[in-house]
Amino acid sequence: MGIEAEGDSVLTREEIVELADVIAASNGIATGIGTHKYGAQFIVEADSREDAVTAATQQFLTAAKKAGLPTAPIVRTEAVSEEEEDLL
Repeated sequence: MGIEAEGDSVLTREEIVELADVIAASNGIATGIGTHKYGAQFIVEADSREDAVTAATQQFLTAAKKAGLPTAPIVRTEAVSEEEEDLL
């Protein structure tokens, strides 16, 4: 699952490292150093793509809050099933 939020301020290395530390608990990675966007990729188990997006969005928002990142609207979500990933 990939998810990204975009805000007004440029994000520092320290801010993204804080997000990465929180996301690491879900075996994920964080992105966004030096940009207006911050994002994460991690695994979510769900019965459907819609359920995966819902669960990932909640997990991402919680992680961003724990990391002390500014609240920003989500601008991208990307869910890939195990079957789709195997085809890549």
